[in-house]
Amino acid sequence: MSTVVVNDIFLENPYTGHAELTTLEADVLWEYAKLAQNVKQVAAKSKVLTKDPDEMLLARLRELEKKMGLVMTLFKASIWGVINEQQT
Repeated sequence: MSTVVVNDIFLENPYTGHAELTTLEADVLWEYAKLAQNVKQVAAKSKVLTKDPDEMLLARLRELEKKMGLVMTLFKASIWGVINEQQT
């Protein structure tokens, strides 16, 4: 088996011509190798995404947090008003 550059795994089957493998076995191993490479790429991209927070998303969440604070304040004020009306 020869050493293959990572990106070449999608272009050329490194298991073709191996003396101890049938064509079907070589094809199955190649599919597993491509799948493993795809999983590695997904893992690497997810690490990048989790390390650096999305600034746009954070800004939108901050706006939402401010609005929710206002809603909570108004809700508390309206509850307080209802309680005061009931006591008089």
